[in-house]
Amino acid sequence: MPQAPDLFVVCKNCGSEVSSYVTECPYCGTRLRKRAPKLEGTDLGDRRRPAKPRAPRLGKLRAGEIPGIRPDASHRPIATIVLTVACALGTIAMAVFSVLDVGVVGKLDGDWWRVATAPFFFQNLWYAVAVIVAVALFGGLLEQRHGPVVVVLLFCLCGMGGIAAAALLETVPLALGANGAALGLLAAWAVRPTLELRRGGEPDADLIGAGVIALVILLMPLVATEASPTAGAVGLVLGLLAGVPLARR
Repeated sequence: MPQAPDLFVVCKNCGSEVSSYVTECPYCGTRLRKRAPKLEGTDLGDRRRPAKPRAPRLGKLRAGEIPGIRPDASHRPIATIVLTVACALGTIAMAVFSVLDVGVVGKLDGDWWRVATAPFFFQNLWYAVAVIVAVALFGGLLEQRHGPVVVVLLFCLCGMGGIAAAALLETVPLALGANGAALGLLAAWAVRPTLELRRGGEPDADLIGAGVIALVILLMPLVATEASPTAGAVGLVLGLLAGVPLARR
């Protein structure tokens, strides 16, 4: 371990005591040493003062990041992605299948498996786009807040529940597509910002945009006859009922 230098030295020319950390006498200007002694624990070298520590630097931000926070891949809405892809594939598969093969057309007569398959198939392209966009948007928001299980259960409850209600309540049932599921997910998401608005708060959500999307899906039976109004209405009500306990979690 190196020994620390003395605090003062005597100038040989004028006899004054000066600091041992200077190279020239401040009184007579006599050169005392070639360089100042090295301080223990520092890396001065030939420099007169220690170097400033470098500030830490973050790498370039990726998409979806904010400074200091890196997104967690485990929080991706996997369940929502799977549901939207399944609906998109069902729309493509309608080039091979017909409504009679996978949807509810007339009384079921024991073919209740159609209730499970009908939400994943679409015959009208605009109907498919509107529903898939709503499922992707509001399903993703709900999944980030409550997890994938909630989204899958809501899709099945509102989508298949709406199809089952149409099969039971309509005189001549005709139901295909997930309009009930889309409206149910939208309604379940909208409960929380609506309650915040009623309490006088400022919800960080676009309720007007959500209302426009809901209106478009509710009016889809005017464009696509296979979009059951009963299925949509029942899915909307079930989503509202499910959204109340979710908003209080």
